[in-house]
Amino acid sequence: MNMDAAGLSETTADQSPEMVRLERKQKLAAALRLFGKFGFDEGVAGHVTVRDPERLDHFWVNPMGKSFKQMSVSDLLLVDHTGAVVEGQGLLNGAAFTIHSRIHMAHPRITAAAHAHSVYGKSWSSLGRLLDPITQDACAFYNDHVVFDDFTGVVLDNSEGERIAAALGPHKAAILQNHGLLTVGESVDEAAWWFITMERCCQAQLLAEAAGTPRLIKPEYATQTRETVGSTLAGWFSFQPLHDVILAEQPELLD
Repeated sequence: MNMDAAGLSETTADQSPEMVRLERKQKLAAALRLFGKFGFDEGVAGHVTVRDPERLDHFWVNPMGKSFKQMSVSDLLLVDHTGAVVEGQGLLNGAAFTIHSRIHMAHPRITAAAHAHSVYGKSWSSLGRLLDPITQDACAFYNDHVVFDDFTGVVLDNSEGERIAAALGPHKAAILQNHGLLTVGESVDEAAWWFITMERCCQAQLLAEAAGTPRLIKPEYATQTRETVGSTLAGWFSFQPLHDVILAEQPELLD
């Protein structure tokens, strides 16, 4: 078994597809509850998805109009790449389908993707800039995120979803200019953690620049640090304490 995020969270050689599916859905519901706890919700905006382990052209997503704070496993929708809701009841967010379907279609490496209109992420996105390596945590994104600067309104056109997927390329995150943050990973754990820590990095840089001129970490050290704090394994592992806390506090999310 490979010691990476997928290997640690899903022993696909030892588990049935049904078990892997259930684990992915449980992690998805937990991630959504955490997004609610951290205040990442903004009305009906925001969505996190995870690819189905058998039907690879299908993904699970939160229904539109259901609070992150109240999300449970039974609420999740299974959607195919044509936009049809195959399982579950509820409304499919058009932007969720447009963005996530194109990302999952374009990048087989991506198991999960997260997007929300968090306060610091959307504030930073208005600047149209990459994050700088001003802290150890920010180094996770050093040369591993992009700015998508082609905002044309609410993302309901498949062509814009395709442009976002193309701009993302091999990276773990995208700053959608005038919109917010988008993160991806090989597991729900990884994608959710990158979003949480990227939001905090946006907050830290906004605060630092309001106080003065931050000193950047040298490129060679930023790269070295990224290899430690920005790896797939680091992303998966960093999510586990948060997952344990939300599950202990809100076990009904597994319903």
